[in-house]
Amino acid sequence: MRLPLAASLALIAAAAQAAPADDFLDALRPLCGQAYEGRIAANQPASANDPFEGKTLVMHVRECGPDQIRIPFHVGEDRSRTWVLTRTEDGLRLKHDHRHEDGSEDKVTQYGGDTAAEGTANRQDFSVDDFSKEMFGREGLNVSLTNVWAMEVEPGKSFTYELSRPGRLFQVEFDLTRPVPPPPAPWGHR
Repeated sequence: MRLPLAASLALIAAAAQAAPADDFLDALRPLCGQAYEGRIAANQPASANDPFEGKTLVMHVRECGPDQIRIPFHVGEDRSRTWVLTRTEDGLRLKHDHRHEDGSEDKVTQYGGDTAAEGTANRQDFSVDDFSKEMFGREGLNVSLTNVWAMEVEPGKSFTYELSRPGRLFQVEFDLTRPVPPPPAPWGHR
């Protein structure tokens, strides 16, 4: 069966657009089941009561499905954070699943955004979505209304998580050359 030229070109264009998102997930899949220690690479401006300073920072690529990767991010003994990367029709979605020690959801949870551009096999950027803006506004976190998160992977070398907005840059870089023992499950998960 032959497709008309326009349909063939549309399929090729769609495949080309989807490739960076798929390639990015594929770059993370070999890490599944492993954990890595990180360090703060940027924290501008630093706050006096920063919850990350002086803490052991560990990411654990814990769950890898065909369309979703879940990465708990442990800050010292705090196991409340999990990054959830999901394949969408147009790219990737990043959500932050925040839980209390009893497993219940924090009032500020499931925030994040979708990729607005195709990104690359090594870097994906996620602009704050409408759900997150509404929640941030409701919770008095108006400074977060312009958040952009990014994830960057250099296979076999490093993984970087980034939060940026006007006047703020926060990055944690994880060393992929030295796996560490996997931490306990994040709060709310077995």
